[in-house]
Amino acid sequence: MTLPETSRAVVFDGVPRTFEPCDIPLPLPVEGEWLVRVVAMTVCGSDRHTWEGRRQGPIPTVLGHEMIGDIVAGGAGCAGHDRRGRPIEVGCRVTWAIVAACGRCPACMNGYPQKCTGGVKYGHERAVGRRALTGGLAEYCLLAPGTCVVVLDEALPITVACPANCATATVAGAIRACGEIDGAKLGIVGAGMLGLTACAFATTSGARVIVAEPDAARRRRALAFGAVAAFHPDQWASGVAGSLDAVIEVSGTNAGFLAALPALRVGGTMILVGSVSPSHDVPVSLEGIVRRCLSIRGLHNYRPDDLIAAVEFLERHHGRYPFAELVSEWFPLSDTTGAFTAAADSACIRVGVRP
Repeated sequence: MTLPETSRAVVFDGVPRTFEPCDIPLPLPVEGEWLVRVVAMTVCGSDRHTWEGRRQGPIPTVLGHEMIGDIVAGGAGCAGHDRRGRPIEVGCRVTWAIVAACGRCPACMNGYPQKCTGGVKYGHERAVGRRALTGGLAEYCLLAPGTCVVVLDEALPITVACPANCATATVAGAIRACGEIDGAKLGIVGAGMLGLTACAFATTSGARVIVAEPDAARRRRALAFGAVAAFHPDQWASGVAGSLDAVIEVSGTNAGFLAALPALRVGGTMILVGSVSPSHDVPVSLEGIVRRCLSIRGLHNYRPDDLIAAVEFLERHHGRYPFAELVSEWFPLSDTTGAFTAAADSACIRVGVRP
């Protein structure tokens, strides 16, 4: 196919609540790179927080990392198969890991490729040079060498597939970090995109899921995604105190952490996922953690195998749960401001943008 010389994009230059439409030169892929046409993206909370000025990042930047695309060109040396062995070529619909990792630095060698010291993070890079097109708010995205690319089943709906490389893969990482959960009693604090996905993922893994969430509509949704019970946080403490094998905290709030800690049984595990923005410190009894033999782990982003697990989960189970209902509205690239404004409504789980 004949490619254009430029790609339409929407750039965030650091001024809160503003975007700047522009045309960015379209680079041809070189060795190890894929060029994809962005099919759609969904607005993650971190995107919105950056746009609102509550989260700092490189500027100028093309935001957006929860995206899927169709491969339109590949550079020399691009593999003939994706990370799970499926043929990959021009025309394939794909998702990819949020970080392209070098595989050689200490973080990569120690099993944390998402923290690669020389990595390319999609939707978080400065919009300059060959890495200008690395976000979803554009017509095209250039995939760097070292990117874990996964071919998607054609039957997987766009609405379901877009969050795979952020929300779903992060949940897969959190479930992995919990250890064996078949038959476990698992708490989930927060029932937004991450929490609802965790409900379904954990339920299909054999866990009994109990949710803490202040919003009544989200509590009802949690039940539709497999939770056996959903409490307001005020009732959570008395309902589950000291009984949970593990808790996944996705609300990102200090109150969520403080509610989750006493819910764990002796020897229980807490996985902190949602706390990705600065907040005040919280008072914690170190003696209590020691005497109860608790494990507390933080998880930020995920490994390539978590993305594969996420895609396979969605392909197998998306019809069992109402994932397709979680993206409430789609906006054109020309109305990105409208999309981000709509995403701020607490009633929305996700909104999407289509170039």
